[in-house]
Amino acid sequence: MRVIIQRVSEASVTIDGTIKSSIKKGYLVLAGFEETDTPEDLEWTANKLVNLRVFDDENDQMNLAIKDVDGDIIIVSQFTLYALTKKGNRPSFIKAAKPEIAIPLYESFVKHVSLNLGKPVGTGEFGADMKVAIINDGPVTIQMDSKNRE
Repeated sequence: MRVIIQRVSEASVTIDGTIKSSIKKGYLVLAGFEETDTPEDLEWTANKLVNLRVFDDENDQMNLAIKDVDGDIIIVSQFTLYALTKKGNRPSFIKAAKPEIAIPLYESFVKHVSLNLGKPVGTGEFGADMKVAIINDGPVTIQMDSKNRE
């Protein structure tokens, strides 16, 4: 599983002209899945995400987690995180999980994050044409891959 975490001062997801999710301070998370992802990958990533200390403390040091600042999260499915670009100019997405595998993984990941955060998280809609708007705070953008945790 791969995620891109963007610390935001605000973010929203719009589908067909309707805002599905919006937040102020928090994270916009792009989440991609591959067929070999396990429940442990989801749990590890959710825990790491919620406990990541990238918000400023009183000394302007990145030392606070999202729970410490009462931040919110939007999670958007993003199969293109598994793009292979070695050959040619058109990316291949063969490493990305097919929808029948990715959708349950996405839904489970959203539940894990919500439980760890202690409140609901916003989402996009799997497979929809989404318009994602963010104001990246910092900017702070972090990539994590559950296969690189050791």
